Parts: sequence; C-alpha cells; structure tokens
Amino acid sequence: MCDLPVAWTRVDDARGTAVGALVPERSGHRIEGGETAADGGGVYSCRFTVRTDLAWATRSVHVEVLSSTGVRTMDVTCRAGLWTVDGERRPLLDGCTDVDIAATPLTHTLPIRRLGLRRGEHRDISAVWISVPDLRVSRVSQRYTRLEPTGDGRARYEYRAADHGYEISVDHEGLVIDHQDLYERVP
Repeated sequence: MCDLPVAWTRVDDARGTAVGALVPERSGHRIEGGETAADGGGVYSCRFTVRTDLAWATRSVHVEVLSSTGVRTMDVTCRAGLWTVDGERRPLLDGCTDVDIAATPLTHTLPIRRLGLRRGEHRDISAVWISVPDLRVSRVSQRYTRLEPTGDGRARYEYRAADHGYEISVDHEGLVIDHQDLYERVP
C-alpha cells in the first residue's frame, strides 16, 4: 500500500493544489491530506485525517480549515453505525459508511476500495458530505459505477450524486489519477 504522498492540481482553477497519502495501520487504513485553493469561494487551506477499519468503513475524521473566517476544526466519528459531529449525535447520518470531503479527490478511494466493483457493476451508497471551507455536514446519496478501463489500463469509475456527476480514473491502489474537470494527478 502506498504511504508516499501524491499530489493533484486543480483543473478548474490553477490556483488550487491538493496532496494526500494512503497509510496502512494495524486496525485499518488512514488517509492524510489537504488542499489549498484560491477560487470563487475565497482563499482557504484544508487539512484532514480519515481513519477506517480494515473493510474501509470510515470510523473517524478530523478536518481543519484556515480561511477568511479564521481557523475552524471538526471531528466526525462513527461508532457501531452511529455518527457524531463534534461530540453531538447526528441521527440523519446513521447508515452512512463513507465520508466525502469536498476539498480532495482522495476520499473517493474509500468507497472504491470498500465496494470492490467489477466492470459494469454499480452500487448506491450514502456518505457523510463535508463541505469546505464552511464545514457543513450533510448526508448525500452517491452512485459509483465501474467502467471499462482506459486505453492504458487505468480503472475508471462514474460517480453520480443528485446534482452532479463525473468520471474518475484511479491507479492500482484506488488513488485518483484524473477527476474529470476538477483534479489531475501531478506526475
């Protein structure tokens, strides 16, 4: 498993970059990452840690954001299928397995690895969506469909949510290489 960082540049705004790493742990997996952006939403920096169990189900998330409103942090946890945000129970999130942090392509790795889809197969999931830089939390329905691989053999997926969708290609670890119209891996 890759514990070296990978980097992405924002395709939609050249003033944005993201970096992240997938790190194996004894009881599961950890993703570490961040993004710095200067887009229509203002200038911000986001740093996060997501921990999963061995089956890639999210167990805890820590997010820090530096923006024009100052420094804000958030902790999200899931224990026995019950979610809390900064220690407060959020029953609306119960039943979610994954977290999707808006400031990174890295959290796509979680459902891609967890679902293990075959070509042509799709799965509908519910995820905890964390909006950045405002740190709003909501439940979102998502669909991942595994497509035919790219010409050079990279795995491809179609991602769909209620208000948007795109294609992504990933490496053998499930780390995003190309995120249609938003991110591109830096070689």
